Amino acid sequence: MVYIFLADGFEDMEAVQPRDLLLRAGIKVKTVGIGAKTVKSAFGLAVTADITEDEFDPSDADAVVFPGGMPGAANLAASKTVKNAVAFALGHNRVIGAICAAPGVVLANTGALSGKRYTCYPGYETAEGTYTAAKTERDGNLITANGPAAAAKFAAALAGAVSSSKAEKFIEDMYK
Repeated sequence: MVYIFLADGFEDMEAVQPRDLLLRAGIKVKTVGIGAKTVKSAFGLAVTADITEDEFDPSDADAVVFPGGMPGAANLAASKTVKNAVAFALGHNRVIGAICAAPGVVLANTGALSGKRYTCYPGYETAEGTYTAAKTERDGNLITANGPAAAAKFAAALAGAVSSSKAEKFIEDMYK
C-alpha cells in the first residue's frame, strides 16, 4: 500500500499525478488527510482523502509519499502522524517519496536525508544529505523530485520501487 499524505495547500499535480499513475500500474494507494478528511490544494481543489490521519496505520505501508506545495509541505511537517510515518518507514526499510518543497521541509530533521542524495524545489535545500538539483533522484528507498514538472517521473520511480513487476510494463508503455 502506498500512502500519499495531503494537507491544506498541497500542490495538485504532485499528489494527483502520482496517485493516478500508481493506481493505473495496479498498485494500491490511499490518501491520508492531515488535519481533516477533506483538504484543499494550493489551487483550491477540494479533495476528500481515503482516510484521516487518525485512521492511518503504517503496518501495511510499502511507501509513504509527501507532495510539496506551500503551505502544504509546512502543514505536513507540523503533523505528528507524518513524523511517525517517516520514522516507521526509516525503521522498516520502506520507500519514502517526497517532491518539491517536501524533501527540505517535511523530511528535514527526520534522518531520511542523512547520507543520501536528494533533490527538491530550488530554495528548499537542507544541510542534510547531498542536494543534486536533478529532476528526480533515487538513493536506496528515498525517492525525491524537484517539482510539478517531474511528477510523472517521480510516480514512475515510486511504482518501480514499490512493485517493479506490476509497474514495469505499464511504465514502459507510458514512456515509449
